[in-house]
Amino acid sequence: MDSHSLLAFTLVAAIAIASPGPATLMAINNSLAHGQRSAVWSSLGNGSGLFCLSAAAMLGLGALLASSEVLFNAVKIIGAAYLFYLGARQLLKKGPMLESGAEAGVAKQRPTPMKLYKSAFLTAVTNPKATMFFTALFPQFIDQGAALLPQFLILTGIFVALSLVSLTLYAALASRAKGVLTRPSLSRWVSRVVGTTFIGFGAAILTMRRQAA
Repeated sequence: MDSHSLLAFTLVAAIAIASPGPATLMAINNSLAHGQRSAVWSSLGNGSGLFCLSAAAMLGLGALLASSEVLFNAVKIIGAAYLFYLGARQLLKKGPMLESGAEAGVAKQRPTPMKLYKSAFLTAVTNPKATMFFTALFPQFIDQGAALLPQFLILTGIFVALSLVSLTLYAALASRAKGVLTRPSLSRWVSRVVGTTFIGFGAAILTMRRQAA
């Protein structure tokens, strides 16, 4: 794998990652609701999920999704259902997303780092679009005449690193806007927007169609 291939892959990956998706929304939501540090754990969970999806693509599971209508639909439904759950939880939340006042950090129970990590991990690995993306993308940049494992680690490392940087930036921007969103009425509106957007992502997954391998 030469430097030109690495640069091309990095540019393609950066463009794909910059487009907001469920992971971006989750990082923004966690940053607003629980502080910027909480977004670190969800970003790590997403990165771990991306690594697993990349490994699955290299092992041929992506091609299996493309060839099996039943398996593809099962993964699609699970992924959409989880996003629907996240969206409904936001929409049905009684209190505001953001608390105001000095006692907010004490009064509000924050999710554990492991819970944040697991939620982001599940969001990543139940997204069939990501698996299909890796399956279609990797063969374009891998040298079949060279060892596959080092290439897999390099490409996956680049993708995960770019994802972590992107999510961190989104979380930082959301944290800076937090002061404007502490009013209860506006906070509840933000919560509704977040919930509706999660449901929208879930609906988008349901509309995906399998492409024959």
